[in-house]
Amino acid sequence: MSLAILADIGGTNTRVALAEGASVRIDSIRRYSNAEYRARGQDIAHVLRDYLAATGAQVSGVCVAAAGPVQDGVATMTNLDWVMDAEKLAGATGAARVAILNDLQAQGQALGHIPAANLRTVIPGPVKAGGAMLVVGLGTGVNAAPVHPGPHGRVVPPSECGHVNMPVRTEEDVQLARFVQARLRAQGEVPHAGVEEVLAGRGLANLHAFAAQAAGHLAELTSAQVLAALETGDPIATHAARLYIHILGQMLGDLALIHLPYGGIFLIGGMSRAMAPYFDGFGLQAAFREARRVDLLLKDFSVTVVEDDYAALTGCAAYLHNSA
Repeated sequence: MSLAILADIGGTNTRVALAEGASVRIDSIRRYSNAEYRARGQDIAHVLRDYLAATGAQVSGVCVAAAGPVQDGVATMTNLDWVMDAEKLAGATGAARVAILNDLQAQGQALGHIPAANLRTVIPGPVKAGGAMLVVGLGTGVNAAPVHPGPHGRVVPPSECGHVNMPVRTEEDVQLARFVQARLRAQGEVPHAGVEEVLAGRGLANLHAFAAQAAGHLAELTSAQVLAALETGDPIATHAARLYIHILGQMLGDLALIHLPYGGIFLIGGMSRAMAPYFDGFGLQAAFREARRVDLLLKDFSVTVVEDDYAALTGCAAYLHNSA
């Protein structure tokens, strides 16, 4: 069986692997630091060349999942200054078949191919076989995409909904939105209080800075430091985590009503796994299952955390195999 090379390009690292058909060779997975390649003025083409040189593999197909929009066959990374197209990937790998997916599209293609042991239900609910699904990425960035089964294969439309406005329901939410806008303005960034600014990795750091200010302290912690403080029961980190889960529940509720994912909602990415232990105690289900004019959120939809670092690679393999 012919081989394909796969790449999952995140904001921080790129994972590369080989696949036979729809199956990823787990022992072939390697991780590369994007920062190291950027420092040398290199990009994904050099990562793929280095991988093939190290493994000696010859491939007939290549599929990459990029954390950024894909338009007209060109992927532009949101949190990384890399741009890629079919010509670049074919030139780097020698592959005749090339596919470029948004990372959420790849995750959506992976659903149904992920072992049950890597799925953790955090909000139980009915699951309709063959129903539409929703994949939500929480990591270096934030995004979500619907997953629709169809007669000619699965359809996962691209999306950049991590940049929609953060939900604002309470007076504290209003204060938080203004805080985030002022913080971004002071950093020379676009002063937009989007979902990504409160739910991505940097979002948890923003929430902690807000909670620290509310407590009368000045604190600048990274998301990793906030998570470490949360484990010790630190009150400011706890406040930040409660805000995170409150906002996440509201966002998931809005997305569920937009897309009606009767086949389930699936959370992926490092932040979803890091925050999952706190979902139950800090009220994710209550924030999600609120009464609205329709009662869908009270009784429908399930939410599951995907505890699989390689799901995007699995999705790439499945997509490339099925498209053949």
